[in-house]
Amino acid sequence: MEADGLGLEQALALAAGGGAGLSPEKRAALGASLLLLRRDYRFQRVRFWGRLQGLRAAYYIADGRATDLAAPPQRLYSLNCVEWSLLPPATEEMIAQTAGLRGRFQGDPSYEYESPERKEDSDRIYEDDSGLFIKEETRLVATIEQIDRAVGIIPRGAFVKTPLGPVHENRNFEGLSMTEAKKLNSYFHFTEPVNLKNKTLLEKADLDPSIDFLDSLEHDIPKGSWSIQLERGGTVVILRSLLWLGLTFYHIPMTKQYGYVYFGTGEKNMDLPFMLKEEAQLRNQTKAFSLNAKPLRLAPYLLSSMQSSRGYSKAFSPSVTSAKA
Repeated sequence: MEADGLGLEQALALAAGGGAGLSPEKRAALGASLLLLRRDYRFQRVRFWGRLQGLRAAYYIADGRATDLAAPPQRLYSLNCVEWSLLPPATEEMIAQTAGLRGRFQGDPSYEYESPERKEDSDRIYEDDSGLFIKEETRLVATIEQIDRAVGIIPRGAFVKTPLGPVHENRNFEGLSMTEAKKLNSYFHFTEPVNLKNKTLLEKADLDPSIDFLDSLEHDIPKGSWSIQLERGGTVVILRSLLWLGLTFYHIPMTKQYGYVYFGTGEKNMDLPFMLKEEAQLRNQTKAFSLNAKPLRLAPYLLSSMQSSRGYSKAFSPSVTSAKA
């Protein structure tokens, strides 16, 4: 979502099918403050990433990118959509520290969580308390990074990779066709590829290295973690993540309009594999029931209904005739 006010309004409207959104006051504040962020931090692109709802307050997240669009973005957060604070870069250590934290965010960056290691070793006496408590700001950074890695996506062909390495926006991209937009392999994870490195030379032979340099969604685990829907009379394609509930991606086929926004609590749906398994079992049971069910004999029912309707019309017709007489 771009910093431009009109672009922000349109993007929020397209992604509002899930029921989440911003008040007019927040939209107006964002439209002005994101432009200031782009000027002050000298970003080439800045966008509204989403809102992470806490118990006491909500975090409004924005990120900006420099010339190389594939480089890690700089992220900022705000509690009022006016005053912004720069978040530190995400590290693997942060993600590992916060992996065991569960429950809702508080909405206070200075709030401290007790380390899961300290909870497990409650009887142990520590000489130094450093590292035993985790600030919510650290958890916020790690959660945003995990969401971007797992469900931050772009359409195929929206970006091109130059032979020298940097990634730029594809000026020739005119959007996906309606047929392509309904397929998961037409969308890529906008992060460092993992599955692409494991492909054989034969599989890479059919790929275009300038645009197929990222992992597609078709091999995401668990399978079935994406929902594809058509909205606004079939003119907008919406992808929703079932793994990180609240992530909505939109794309208008045959146009350059696309983007994603997150409105959620920052909690990963750890029960999704079990939910998909139960859904598959229910689908198989329904299919087996339909195959084993005996065909209904509709002919006698239709015949009796036709006879009753004819009898009703015959009984009613004399009264009409007598009334005319």
